[in-house]
Amino acid sequence: MKRALAFLIGLLITPLAAGQASSFPTKPIRIIVPFNAGSGADSAGRAYGEVIGRSLGQPVIVENRPGASGAVAALAVKAAPADGHTIFVGSNSPMAVNAVLSKSLPYDPFKDFRPLYGLTVGPAAFIVKSDSPYKTIGELLAAAKRENRTLNVGNYSEGYMLVATWLGLVGGVKVNHVPYKGGAQMQTDVIGGQLDLAVNDFGGVANLIRDGRLRGLAITSDKRDPKLPEVPTMKESGYPEFETYVWAAMFVRAETPDDITAKLADAMRRAMSSPEGRAYQAANPGSPLLLGLKELGDFHRSEFDRFKRVADAAGIQPQ
Repeated sequence: MKRALAFLIGLLITPLAAGQASSFPTKPIRIIVPFNAGSGADSAGRAYGEVIGRSLGQPVIVENRPGASGAVAALAVKAAPADGHTIFVGSNSPMAVNAVLSKSLPYDPFKDFRPLYGLTVGPAAFIVKSDSPYKTIGELLAAAKRENRTLNVGNYSEGYMLVATWLGLVGGVKVNHVPYKGGAQMQTDVIGGQLDLAVNDFGGVANLIRDGRLRGLAITSDKRDPKLPEVPTMKESGYPEFETYVWAAMFVRAETPDDITAKLADAMRRAMSSPEGRAYQAANPGSPLLLGLKELGDFHRSEFDRFKRVADAAGIQPQ
């Protein structure tokens, strides 16, 4: 009798769940970005979000929730219903680096979230003001070392802090980390001379470099970016092991139903291959991160392992 009752209940529930999934979305979709406007993750979320909204028939609202190296935004998504209407633009800092550097992270990037689709992947950039006396990263590091001077380096996430720490180690200089909630104010302070140097995703500062408001001393990829070929790599600058990347991807809560997750992933895939998506990719440095579901999950895990190796090499212990 109990088995028969359970079977009947299952028959009743299954069509209901399927009906809910087929009607998704039933309200506006929120995309939560962990940094202020002006970052590469923010611009990518907005560009693709507009296309996703048209595809799914609901408006997409981008919300910036900066703070705690992305943890504020991650917790906001973790607290939202697991119904697919809230998406997290997770970058390498909140989804990989934070777990490497923190013993008491209030969320688990692997257990609390599931991957949807990639957004962007590209290098970090070391930037100075446009009239800086230093034309190369080597000149800047040599001057700081010669003068026994501590470099004030801006960053707006744990990932960029880790990159700046690595720079200090390979350059043999002291680094004072100056944290920000987002790239915009940090870039303003670089332009104004309040910082010696800053670390930013290349996509977030490419236009400022192109317009002559900032100078790019080096990027962290293995090759120069064809959209700004005048900016050398760290490898070319005399640091052959200095290669790392900044990436962003879309995630939802881990409990989000499979069919809703698949529907969102498909909408994201179509948005990235749309004319608007290709135009965004052509205009911005870096590359589209064309990974979905399982492939993005594998990439996510490998990135945690990579940043763990960087932290170990830098002698950084989780706090």
